This record gives sequence, structure tokens and C-alpha cells, in this order.
Amino acid sequence: MWVMVLGDLFFFGCYFVTYMVFRAMSTDEFTASQRHLNVDIGVINTVVLLTSSLFAALAVLAVREGALRHAQRLLLATGACGVLFTLIKVYEWQAEISRGHTIHDEFFSFYFVLTGVHLVHLALGLLVLGVAVRELRNPRRRRPTIVEQSVLFWHMVDLLWVVIFALLYLMR
Repeated sequence: MWVMVLGDLFFFGCYFVTYMVFRAMSTDEFTASQRHLNVDIGVINTVVLLTSSLFAALAVLAVREGALRHAQRLLLATGACGVLFTLIKVYEWQAEISRGHTIHDEFFSFYFVLTGVHLVHLALGLLVLGVAVRELRNPRRRRPTIVEQSVLFWHMVDLLWVVIFALLYLMR
């Protein structure tokens, strides 16, 4: 899992640097387009994912203490936050597209690709969390390491969102 996490961080890091280079070459255009984003929605999504990380971390502690049913519920709460994040993001995309902000604008091309690739990773994270819940439900497969590894991946997804949020919504 660490190899995958470090590989993803490298991939996103390269994309973040590329974004910064393009932004530096067209600062005024990027700033003008960036103003169309709803920062409140970005803040809400950030709080949702940070809450999911709290649930995920508590799930690891619960597994280590042998509270497997509680860990399952915490992982399901983590997943519910991920689904809520997705619904909010889809709403935001629809709102931006309906206002004419599409990939034809350089800033929004980065916005849709960064948030889209992040959303794919979030969906993969939901799948991994589902596997962890399934493992906990099976008495012969209960391995704390599967929960720890799935939560590690989930934390990476959350970390990436915090950077994306800062780059796209806050940096002027």
C-alpha cells in the first residue's frame, strides 16, 4: 500500500507543479476564473473529508482494541462521508458547467481534471474500505492490517483533497 500511496503522491505532485507553472504564466486569467468557484462548497467538502479521516482513524483504534463491530460502523461512516463528498462534488460540477465553465477555460480544465482524478481515487478508496468491512465481518479473515492499509489509502485521498482545495479555491 505504501508503494501505491507514494506513487499517487508523486503523480499528483507532478500535476500540482504543472498547475502552478501554468498558473504562473496566466495569473490574471486563472484568478479571474477561480473567482467563479464557490469556496463555501469547497470548505464543506473539506470538512466532510476531514470528518471521514477522523472516523477512519477511530476505526483503526477500534480494530486494535478488538472492537470489530464498532470498527465496521466507523468504516461505514467513513464511506458515507465519501459518498456525501461525491454528491456535493457532482452538484458543484453541474453548477459550474451550467454557468459555462468548461474545459475550454484553462483554469477549469485543471479544475475538472484534478477534482476528477481525485474523485476516481476516492471511489477506489470506497472500494478498499468496503473490502475492509467485508474482511471484518468474516471471522476467518479478520486482519487489522487490512483496515490499517485501507485507512492509509483513505488518508492519502484526504490529504490530496486538502492540497487541491488550497490550490484551486484559496490560492490567489
